Amino acid sequence: MAADQAGSSPAPPSRYESQKRRDWNTFLQYLKNHKPPLTLARCSGAHVIEFLKYLDQFGKTKVHISGCPYFGHPNPPAPCACPLKQAWGSLDALIGRLRAAYEENGGRPESNPFGARAVRIYLREVRESQAKARGIPYEKKKRKRPTVTATMVVSSSSAAAGNVSVGSSREGIDAGDGARTGEGSGGGGGGGGGGTTETAGGGAAAVAPTTAATSTV
Repeated sequence: MAADQAGSSPAPPSRYESQKRRDWNTFLQYLKNHKPPLTLARCSGAHVIEFLKYLDQFGKTKVHISGCPYFGHPNPPAPCACPLKQAWGSLDALIGRLRAAYEENGGRPESNPFGARAVRIYLREVRESQAKARGIPYEKKKRKRPTVTATMVVSSSSAAAGNVSVGSSREGIDAGDGARTGEGSGGGGGGGGGGTTETAGGGAAAVAPTTAATSTV
């Protein structure tokens, strides 16, 4: 009985899901403490940016100001009085989790404040400014292009070699054989035309010339 109950118990949430729930509760608490209080329905991209700036006070990343001698230095040799802020990567991941949580809690995708254009612009500005201040460039992830299958090109000489040319004047071929010969030549022509893309399409069947037996008197 106990084994059955243990087997039917739901799996614990993943680390991502737990973090997403904590982030969502933190944002709702921020709206509650906002002055004046702000409801989720009235939340806009500007309010999301305010929330991100509010989180900077809890940041642990040193961001050098322009007047600091270590501005743009990735490994400063000594401490300085520059402020600590939230790293761009942390903010970007946070917005991704909150954007998903908003829709999971009944929000409409078209009115999602975490996906607003103003938020994307702000994150891009934070990334660029921190890259200059810290001397650490952020490289964009390159999208993998779909693999293009190369088509086999058959040269005209090879296509011509695969086709059998049938002479127009042959002795001892009746009308039926002549009709079949015409079909074979048409197929060979079609194969030669299609030989420039991929493979020669079904080359013409070889027609062995028929030699009429002549009797000498």
